[in-house]
Amino acid sequence: MNSGDYPLKNIVLIGMPGAGKSTMGVILAKTLGRNLSILLSWHRKQPESSCEEIIDDKGTAAFLETEEKTILPLYGHNAVIATGGSVVFSEKAMKPLKKDGVVIYPAAPVREWSGDSRNITTRGIVLVAGQSLRDLYNQRIPFYEKYADRTIDCSDGDFEKCIGNVIDGLPAFRG
Repeated sequence: MNSGDYPLKNIVLIGMPGAGKSTMGVILAKTLGRNLSILLSWHRKQPESSCEEIIDDKGTAAFLETEEKTILPLYGHNAVIATGGSVVFSEKAMKPLKKDGVVIYPAAPVREWSGDSRNITTRGIVLVAGQSLRDLYNQRIPFYEKYADRTIDCSDGDFEKCIGNVIDGLPAFRG
């Protein structure tokens, strides 16, 4: 299988931090011969401040606005795009991603990915005061489900099976 099998349609991964979007994106890009855009690290392109600094100094709304403004010009065509978990809060950011791509939501319960989010304070996770990861997950689920063209059940922890399910479902979104 190569990138010509699915012309112009991006493969967009959405989901919680630590769910494996970056790793899945790398594997999918290599397997399908596509470019990879990891939008999870958009904040590294912001020399003036980190995610944590924006959230601490200006609040979560400012973080989401900065994320939206930074993400919009970054995505490409015929690429695998791994997004930040909070991108779904922005209709403006999701509209072009959805228009030009197949949006995949690798779903896993909190217990599956919470171990991968050990550095919650340094990952730029958009939590409001007193909000737990479970609360955040429950808040985001409707957004992930709203934007997903396909939800992949990754609850059994079998990463290879999860990636295989993504690839197997791509013919339905050809062209």
